[in-house]
Amino acid sequence: MSPRRVLPPVLPSVLPTLVARNLRDGRFRALAAALALALAALVAPPIPVTRTGVSVLAVVDITGSMAVRDYPAAGGSMSRLETVKAALRATLPDLPCGSRVALGLFTDRRPFLLFTPVEVCADFAPLDGAIAALDPRMAWEGDSRIAAGLFRSIAMAGEIDADLLFLTDGQETPPLPASGGPTFDGRPGAVRGLIVGAGGYGLSPIPRFDDRGRETGFLGESDVQQENRSGPPPADAESREGYNPRNAPFGAQAAHGTEHLSSVREPYLKRLAAETGLGYVHLDGPGGLAAPLRAAATPRPLPGRLDPRPALLAAALALTLLALLAGPLARALRALRGRAGHSAPTPAPTGAIRT
Repeated sequence: MSPRRVLPPVLPSVLPTLVARNLRDGRFRALAAALALALAALVAPPIPVTRTGVSVLAVVDITGSMAVRDYPAAGGSMSRLETVKAALRATLPDLPCGSRVALGLFTDRRPFLLFTPVEVCADFAPLDGAIAALDPRMAWEGDSRIAAGLFRSIAMAGEIDADLLFLTDGQETPPLPASGGPTFDGRPGAVRGLIVGAGGYGLSPIPRFDDRGRETGFLGESDVQQENRSGPPPADAESREGYNPRNAPFGAQAAHGTEHLSSVREPYLKRLAAETGLGYVHLDGPGGLAAPLRAAATPRPLPGRLDPRPALLAAALALTLLALLAGPLARALRALRGRAGHSAPTPAPTGAIRT
């Protein structure tokens, strides 16, 4: 029996050569790096970060004058309430994750809290849907006592530890009495925030709605209380026709005015802002609300987490595509240069031709 022939070990001697050759290959290095990044994405933990955000209670005026259409839009005009809703919905994506927003309604003399502050990223869909669903038909009273609603909104914002974003056109219904409106008994600036004046500066008609919420025209002068005759009469009462200090202290004639028409009551809203320590800004359109809100609100450090996996996977994909496409692209470029060189015309001789 012949002895078994033992072959020399080939693999240990060839392996270093293969490894060295692959390490010199740029495509191999790119694929190896892509694999390393993909594996890192599987185990990479979130990175803790701290952002600066806000916590805001947004109270939206849904009274009748907010249905006035005095904002230009494509193909027509847009109501104040729809513009306010569009501005709020556009503001949500501009707030950093971790910011919190609560939503409330205002009509008559008090706000109604729909929900306490929720996180704008995790609860974006229900928050956006709640804002989109706001409707004037939600109003439970027809009056609009702006000052009283604002003061109660400030107290509500303080109770839930939030800043206030109060969006209204500022039209008091019924009008303020000659003695003025209610006074603010809180501490100015204790709650930070912003009053947003909605509406155009020119007078516009106020839509009229029936009991089913269908628009049936516009309010007339006799449909709206033109003067508040509670409290002491105004200074010019004695000059009115039919004035009697006991029986007709406001005169005997019906009041006339423009309360059935509406515009943003900016001087009044600015006075309320100064009285309460809030800021004021006019809403010029569906956007541009995020910057003044962040400037007026309290900066709040918000702990958060940054997920590195999308960035790692994107880098791995880019390296993989580079490794797979680099060779074909290089060959295509060389072929194009070769064809361009062969097709170049031979220059004609410029010297004299001898025969």
